Formats: sequence, structure tokens, C-alpha cells
Amino acid sequence: MTTTLDAAAGAVRETGGELRAGGTDVTTRATRPLVDLLGVPGLHGATWQPDGSARIGALTTIADLLADDRLTAAYPALAATAAAVATPQIRNVATVGGNLLQRNRCWYLRNPAFDCHQTGGDTCPARGGNHLYSAVIDLGPCVASHPSSLAVALLTYAATADVHGRSALPIADLYGDGGDPTRDHRLDAAEILEAIRMPAPTPGERAAYRRATTRAMADWPLAEAAVRLTLDGDTVTTAAIAVGGVARTPLLLPEVAEALIGKPATEETLASAADLATARATPLPGTAYKVPILRATLVDTLTAACAP
Repeated sequence: MTTTLDAAAGAVRETGGELRAGGTDVTTRATRPLVDLLGVPGLHGATWQPDGSARIGALTTIADLLADDRLTAAYPALAATAAAVATPQIRNVATVGGNLLQRNRCWYLRNPAFDCHQTGGDTCPARGGNHLYSAVIDLGPCVASHPSSLAVALLTYAATADVHGRSALPIADLYGDGGDPTRDHRLDAAEILEAIRMPAPTPGERAAYRRATTRAMADWPLAEAAVRLTLDGDTVTTAAIAVGGVARTPLLLPEVAEALIGKPATEETLASAADLATARATPLPGTAYKVPILRATLVDTLTAACAP
């Protein structure tokens, strides 16, 4: 077990290994040596800055995030998203950083009988094969849906990522535009996510998170949405909307936010704004069913955020 970030990064470079945080996924799928981060100090828990912002260590478990009353009150969209992740047992060991940097669930990636962009091949077998759970918004050669729910919420907060050995990254830059089919995020193997930095809380914020799944829990979403709003009476004054489960990266939807700001939070306004999200959809034959699910999930989330 390593006890410093430099030692962990060095061990990855020396062994060609892979970093392990909570280990809920990597332990079962890894074929390379594992470099454990759990003994590295300074990566757990939340600290508050003088300006009211918060720093959440990458090894903070999702359960510990949810147990922190100050965090959940300050960042309701993040709290609602975290509460929907996996099961209580997994949330007890899964970490914030692990959720953000986990590998996708594409069965072609995880089946050694297949080669794909992510394993050194030059094709995406899912495109012509079984892509039932793949992207509906096509961003590039690979159509695996990004698996991180927490990233969806963090996009709406314009959070940043502290990465050992480099400058802080906006969460959106942690994932890029989806055009690189070989990876789920843009960090190299020996680059270590240290923490997430949250902005100071927004007074009067309304927030909601919803996901559509094939079962009640312990499932990855077919579509998910996180919404943050402020209202003046019934008029939307600020908005940030992001979706997941539908593209190679989690996606911020500025066009949906713009369609809401300055408008009354009526059923018609919310439905019209949600239509803009589906305008991006370019589904494969087997993912066309996700288009109405995406819209319905977004309408449901917007409605919940606007409810008294």
C-alpha cells in the first residue's frame, strides 16, 4: 500500500499498474497490478474554504458525502445524485473519485473475445452489434455510455478537479468532447485525482435529480438528469442542466438552460426546453427507444426542481 501521491504515481509507471480507490469495479476487471490509494492521507472528507467553497477529497466515500449535512445542504443536486448511485453497500465503499473515473459498462470492452477502440483495436463492435444500452447522442467513434452519475451533477456546479502534478481542470475538461474513443476520461494512468472543488453555495437554489433504469436500484441509468435552478416568483432566473447515460461523456445542456431563463416555470416552458435535448439525439437503431426516455426524464427532473 502506498502512502504518498508521488509513490502511487511512481508505482503505476514502474509496474504498468492501475490505481485502486474503493475497488468496487477495478478489483473484478483489472488484469494489471493494482496500486492502492486508500493509505494516502489528505484524500478523504470535505474541507471548507474562507470563501464558502468546499473541497471534497477523491477518496471520500459516497456514503460519507451523504452523511455530511453541510455538504448535502449546500449542494442539493450533488446530494440527490449521490443518493441514487448503486446500493447502500456499494456507497459505503465506492469513492467520489472512483465514480468519476470508472470504466464504462460496454460488454464488448469487458469481453476479452473482442477488440475495440478501448482495447487497442480500430473498430466499435457495438455499432453493428448489440448496442441496446449505448449512446443516443453520438459524439465519436465509441458509443459506450459514460457511467458516472456524480459527473452529471458536478457539471451543473461548474466544479473543478484537483489532479496531482497538473493544474486544476474544469469537470467538463476531465472528460473532453467524446472524440477520443480510447478512454473514458482524459487523465493518464499515473495522474491521480486528488479532490473536487465546489463553488460557494447558491442561496435559494432548487435542485433535482432523476434517472430512468430497468430496475429500482443497482443499475446504470438508461438516461439521467441533474437540474439546478433559482426562481424569482415563478420566473426562472438561473439554470444549469446536465444529462448522463446517453453519450460518451456526461453532457451539460446550455441550450436547455437558456430556454428556461427569464421564462415562467410552466409545464409548457419545461416541455419546450426538454425538446431541445432530444434535438441532439442521433440514435443507433437499437438506442432509438432512449430518445423519449431522455425527454421524459428531463421533464420529470425539471418539474421536480420547480415544485414548491
